[in-house]
Amino acid sequence: MSAHDSPRTNRQASVERHTAETQVWVELALDGRGAGERRTGVPFLDHMLDHVAVHGLFDLTVQAQGDYDVDDHHTVEDVGIVLGQALRRALGERRGIRRYGHALVPMDEALALVAVDISGRGMLAFEGTLPAPKVGTFDTELVPEFLRALAANGGLTLHVRVLAGQNTHHIIEAIFKALGRALRVAVELDPRRADEVPSTKGIIE
Repeated sequence: MSAHDSPRTNRQASVERHTAETQVWVELALDGRGAGERRTGVPFLDHMLDHVAVHGLFDLTVQAQGDYDVDDHHTVEDVGIVLGQALRRALGERRGIRRYGHALVPMDEALALVAVDISGRGMLAFEGTLPAPKVGTFDTELVPEFLRALAANGGLTLHVRVLAGQNTHHIIEAIFKALGRALRVAVELDPRRADEVPSTKGIIE
């Protein structure tokens, strides 16, 4: 975002990442309606990204190719990296945003809490159990890996708590729905803040 852009316009970004293991492209618009397609080659991840987009009201397109013959780890992690970078770019100087957001989301017997601070300091605090090692062919240990990559590259302080649940699919779905809703609140423009940075320092890095 240039100095001449309003914080209420141009809140979008496109980022590509090419390595020997993966190729990832993400296009993100913060003030969207949940549009776009998510095609990572990892169907369960696509399903979870759909929840982030729909419940966050983000227009999100993700295309990825990875070394699936090894496993899905590199692809899932790199999608988190690129999505975090796109989020950081789309936010620019973070002027006018609410900065903090949280959501408590049930999915049948599962209950997940996600709280986010767009602090500029990337970190994940994850507490909870994913009972099954796989959902279909998806390795569930990749959930915190994705979230950690997103937080580190998006400059997010991200807290995730699994408060209840026995079905691993339900637990993960509750997490991603809560992630979308928490981010939606955090990136939302606050009409009382105008174009101010929401920090006593006057800057978020």
